Amino acid sequence: MTTTDIVSTPRERAGWYAYDWANSAFPTTVVTAFLGPYLTAIAKVGADGNGDIDVYGLSISAKELWPYVTSLSVILQVVVMPVVGAIADRTSRKKRLLSIMAYTGAASTCGLVFLTGDRYMLGAWLFLIANVSFGASVVVYNSFLPQIAAEPDRDKVSSRGWAIGYLGGGTLLLFNVIAVVLGGSENQADMARWSLVSAGVWWAGFTTLTVAWLRDRPALEGEYRGFVLTAGFKQFWRTLKDMRNYPLSIFFLIAFLVYNDGIQTVFNMAGTYGAEELGFELDALMPVILLVQFVAFGGAMVMGWLAKLYGAKATVLGSLLVWVAIVVFAYFVPAENFAMLLIMGVGIGLVLGGSQALSRSMFSQLIPKGKEGEYFGLYEISDRGTSWMGPLLFGLAIAMTDSYRIAILSLIVFFALGFVLLLLVPVRKAIIAAGNTPPAKV
Repeated sequence: MTTTDIVSTPRERAGWYAYDWANSAFPTTVVTAFLGPYLTAIAKVGADGNGDIDVYGLSISAKELWPYVTSLSVILQVVVMPVVGAIADRTSRKKRLLSIMAYTGAASTCGLVFLTGDRYMLGAWLFLIANVSFGASVVVYNSFLPQIAAEPDRDKVSSRGWAIGYLGGGTLLLFNVIAVVLGGSENQADMARWSLVSAGVWWAGFTTLTVAWLRDRPALEGEYRGFVLTAGFKQFWRTLKDMRNYPLSIFFLIAFLVYNDGIQTVFNMAGTYGAEELGFELDALMPVILLVQFVAFGGAMVMGWLAKLYGAKATVLGSLLVWVAIVVFAYFVPAENFAMLLIMGVGIGLVLGGSQALSRSMFSQLIPKGKEGEYFGLYEISDRGTSWMGPLLFGLAIAMTDSYRIAILSLIVFFALGFVLLLLVPVRKAIIAAGNTPPAKV
């Protein structure tokens, strides 16, 4: 790759940042804030006298639908993302690929306007399509990074996109919180539904800036040939085989998969837990979820400063202890105690952004030079690839105990096991094994 290939204009970088601003509306407004409680309420309308619903002949509790459909969506992402990632590396029309995934996800999100009455299966299907499209679009989005930023600038460009994403997701959520509060308790269901739709409109609208300002580049290894599905899985298999040469990098990735699953599940189930177990209405939950977004931005900055003093590994280990404390705290939060809910939200925000940002920066040092695209593609797939385990455990805990409190407490296993696995990773040795120079503090 020549220097010319990776030079980009400020306008093009703004286009890349714009997609983080655009798509962050989906995980924030849809996944975390509104859809979980709303879909659960719709499912309860369609439930029988025992609180069970029919899902293609399978009877489950209405409370189990959201965690199970979330789990299924990330399993489907694992199937789709390797194929999309391989195509992105071998096509000169990545903008088209990005736009297809983004607009499909946005259209499915807008389709939630029809989620009324007892149409819980419509909501489940639309979410499956939207979440799979979201994951696939992020893979394509990440593949632009090496092309718009030279190696010395990559961390800065990547971090700026991450920060802008938090601000974008938080900004739309702020508008929706205001709408929910002003709409009054009698209109909360309608306001929640239109808030879901607003995320789709936001996602599609700002994606248009990305498509307009980014430019395509030739595929370095030529256009893909043959059947797309076969080519995608062949590339994924080659990456996995190559990674066997770096067992310590694999060890780190396994640790990340475990504790990140806990992080994602707490983030995705927080709104449902607050509504179903703690008894809060949307007008109380939304300001707390909004607070998490903006605290997460500051938390990432603080944890970055701590990483300079103590090293990224030690800082992430410390954050996992905080996550354990948050889960235990959530278990004991009394119903309708807003002050304790607020404390829990601040705690989540403080470690949310930093845990993820520092994990990504650590992994970047464990990648052999020249293979950044392949390995970060695997990282993105892995980021979402095991995120079905947490929601599945959450749903099973509800099924066995009929308690959201037991379900949230069960997530300790991910943070505790992840802590032990990360503690055992010799990060400095792993960095050297990958052919890179470790920083003074690791």
